[in-house]
Amino acid sequence: MLILAATPIGRADDASPRLVAALGSADVVAAEDTRRLRRLAADLGATVGGRIVSYFEGNERERTPELVEHLQDGLDVLLVTDAGMPSVSDPGYRLVVAALEADVDVHAIPGPSAVLTALAVSGLPVDRFCFEGFPPRKAGERDRAFAALSTEPRTMVFFESPHRTRATLAALASALGDDRPAAVCRELTKTYEEVARGTLAELVAWVDEQEHGVRGEVTLVVAGHVAVAADLDDDALRSLVAAAESTGLSRKDAVAQVVADTGVRKRVVYDAAHAR
Repeated sequence: MLILAATPIGRADDASPRLVAALGSADVVAAEDTRRLRRLAADLGATVGGRIVSYFEGNERERTPELVEHLQDGLDVLLVTDAGMPSVSDPGYRLVVAALEADVDVHAIPGPSAVLTALAVSGLPVDRFCFEGFPPRKAGERDRAFAALSTEPRTMVFFESPHRTRATLAALASALGDDRPAAVCRELTKTYEEVARGTLAELVAWVDEQEHGVRGEVTLVVAGHVAVAADLDDDALRSLVAAAESTGLSRKDAVAQVVADTGVRKRVVYDAAHAR
């Protein structure tokens, strides 16, 4: 079987006993960084029983067929990344798809996640959220991506490098508005964990106040767009109802969801949803 295992995002003692056991029992351990894997195993007092191979963005296309061949030969393959769950903005998706196509069982050992941890401590709504990964590096592409998210109603989570955090916050403020609530979460679960909360404009100012700039692993959490009833015509309301239905809600529940999200009267939303 293929086993996707979450690794600590900061503290080694956040690792699960299942991860320790899997490190010892897997025939092959595919690691994003083999040196970091060995350090983690040493910190956990775990013995890696199988062969260790590298599996990272630069070689996953070539390494995937080899790992699938091992799986088809009856070997258990454990996939780990530097931190968090494989496939979540890390290598893994390509191997999962290939394993499933080869009729191989795929299982997961859950554990730490920067996405969920940041959401939990952000102070922002978490009932509905979306993960957007790393924003584009080029300013033009980044601005277009944020413009497309300007009316996204769900709380948004981004990963970002520390030296690009200010530029990304400023671009978000330009696209979504200076007053959009957000949180900058850095070094989650680590010794110097810090969460800064405020509007996007306030967070840009917070970065400017940091004597040595932003350091460490950064996760950004940004509140979703709150629709104003005056901005919503029948087409917009109909689209919101359709989007709610696409999540599995009935028409009745979708209408109720849009009413709750927008403050528009129920009869107005109902009529818009049923209009031709």
